[in-house]
Amino acid sequence: MKEARRVVVTGIGTINPIGNNIEEYFANLENGVSGAAEITLFDATNFKSRIACEVKNYDWSKYFDRKEVRKYDRFCQFALVAATEAVEDANFDFDALDKERAGVVWGSGIGGIQSFHDEVMGWAEGDGIPRFSPFFVPHLITDIVPGHISIKYGMMGPNYSVTSACASSNHAMIDALNLIRWGKADVVVTGGSEAPITIASVGGFSSMHALSTRNDDPQHASRPFDVDRDGFVIGEGAGALVFEEYEHAKARGAKIYCEVVGGGMSADAHHMTAPHPEGKGAIISMREALNDAELKVEDIDYLNTHGTSTPLGDIAELTAVKGLFGNHAYEMNISSTKSMTGHLLGATAAIEALACVMAIHKGVIPPTINVENRDPQIDEKLNLTIGKAQKRDVKCAMSNTFGFGGHNSTVIFRKI
Repeated sequence: MKEARRVVVTGIGTINPIGNNIEEYFANLENGVSGAAEITLFDATNFKSRIACEVKNYDWSKYFDRKEVRKYDRFCQFALVAATEAVEDANFDFDALDKERAGVVWGSGIGGIQSFHDEVMGWAEGDGIPRFSPFFVPHLITDIVPGHISIKYGMMGPNYSVTSACASSNHAMIDALNLIRWGKADVVVTGGSEAPITIASVGGFSSMHALSTRNDDPQHASRPFDVDRDGFVIGEGAGALVFEEYEHAKARGAKIYCEVVGGGMSADAHHMTAPHPEGKGAIISMREALNDAELKVEDIDYLNTHGTSTPLGDIAELTAVKGLFGNHAYEMNISSTKSMTGHLLGATAAIEALACVMAIHKGVIPPTINVENRDPQIDEKLNLTIGKAQKRDVKCAMSNTFGFGGHNSTVIFRKI
C-alpha cells in the first residue's frame, strides 16, 4: 500500500458578501462586519424574507469580456474569480508544472439556478416555439466550473464537481485531500461557489421557514446562538484553495499557509432537513476527521461551526461538540462566521475553510457577531468568541458543514 503523502494549502482566493478578495475578507472577518442587507438582485417586495448577503459592487466586466461572460452563470463567474486569485497566489511556473497531475474538484449545491429560471420563464412567456440558449445546459450544471478552470490553466488531472447541499465544498476538499494524499494528483484547485439569491431559491427556502424574516434589521438578522434567531440569511459567492503535495510545494519554494490533515463525513439518517437532535451524525463526522488526522480532541484550538442561526441546528451542533470534546470544549474557541457572511449553501464550507486558514496564519479567531441574548440552552462556559475577534496561537482548526439530506462533513487544518 502506498504511504500517505502530506497536503498543504499554497493558494487562496474568494469573492463573498464581506470581501471581493482575500485581503478584504480577512479584514472584515477580523472586524466583525455584517454582509447582510435588503435584496437588490430581484424585487423581493412580496417575499417573507427580503434580506440576503449579496456580493457587493460586483462588476463582471472587471474580470471577463462580454463574449466570454455569456458562457458563465453567476455561480460560475464567482468560481472563476476566486479560483484565479488562488492560482495566482500559488504562483506556479506553468511551464514546469506537470499539468496531467493537476486537477480541479469543486463544490456547488444548486449550480446555475438563475439561468434555469430565465430559460424556463422565457419558454413560459413565449409563443410555444422553443428558443433555448445553447448555453442553457452548460450554465446549469455544477461540473462546468471545474471544466472551465481546467481549460483556463490546462489542468488535465482529476476533474469533477461534488453536490451535497451545504456540505458540497467540504466534500470537495476532502476528495482533493485524498487525491493528493494517495498519489492521484500533486495539485488540486478546490472550493465551492453558489449564486442562490434568486426568485426561485429564496422563495423555496422561505416556504420551508428556513430564512430569517428580520427584514427591518438585516445586519443583525444572522445571529447564531442567540435566543431570538429565526433562520439563516442566504448568501452568495465563492472560495478557492490550492491543495498541493508538501514535497512538491517545498521543491518549488511555494508559500505554505497550513497543512490539510483530515476529513470526516457521515449521515444523520434522521430527517430530510432537520438535524439529529442529539447531533449523532455531527459527532461521527468530527470524530472521523480527528481519526483521519491522527489527532486528539485536545489538539483542536478553534472550531468554525456550521452555526446557521436556525433554532434547531445551532443547539444540535453544540450538543454534538460537548458530546465529543468533553471538557476540552471549554478550552477552545468556537465561532460562526455565518453571522457575518450569511449562508452560502454549497460554497459556505470553502469560505469557512478560509476563515480557518486565517485563524492559523494570522493567529486571529473570527468572532460570532449579533449574539445579543445568548440562548440559555447553550452552556455558558463555551467560548463562542462573541462580538470581537480574539488573538490566539492556533495550531489546529476544525470546520463543520452540514447539509439538507442529513449530510455532515468536517475538515481539519494544522499549522506547519
